[in-house]
Amino acid sequence: MNNLNELFEVGMKFHGHKCPAMPSGLRAGLAAMAALGVERAQDKELRVLIETGEGHAAGCFADGVMTATGCTYGKSNFKKLYYNKMAFTLIETSTGRAVRVALKNEFFSKALQSPFVQQRKAGVPPQDIDPKLVDPMVERILNLPPEEFLNISEVMQLEVQTGKGVFDAEPCAKCGELTFVNKLQQSPVGAVCIPCAAE
Repeated sequence: MNNLNELFEVGMKFHGHKCPAMPSGLRAGLAAMAALGVERAQDKELRVLIETGEGHAAGCFADGVMTATGCTYGKSNFKKLYYNKMAFTLIETSTGRAVRVALKNEFFSKALQSPFVQQRKAGVPPQDIDPKLVDPMVERILNLPPEEFLNISEVMQLEVQTGKGVFDAEPCAKCGELTFVNKLQQSPVGAVCIPCAAE
């Protein structure tokens, strides 16, 4: 599933609305993979350290990066750093080879001044914005050469810390819910989950 149109359709279904940030993340993710010469992650072959935060369009960008790279919260190979930047580092876990990709300032600034973003700032939900405003932006992003809107670093070497998956769970001594053993905490009543330990 490395075809751009196919990935865009998957991204649209996953993300839920059409906007310029999701395809920007999609293209950025594909550019990072091309720079490293890697395929989309099936498991934990890749890791993303994304610099986005909360409360702005960066969430849409992050969904595009997830769609392209196959790195997800569920697989625990997608980590948000909360720097509030439209950038991320993609790491090949077996080698530590990595590349950082960021939206170019001029591209990002222009996008923030667009009629689409002005509508969003006025409180209009993205799905309610006239397609005449959003469709041309999305088409442009899907067809722009990467060098026109992305800063792509040289390939660098990063230390990769890996851990084994945990597959054993035991019931919490208080609430009884099965909890993976690496997160059980000892208490006077026995091993308890994090919420019960805080009571």
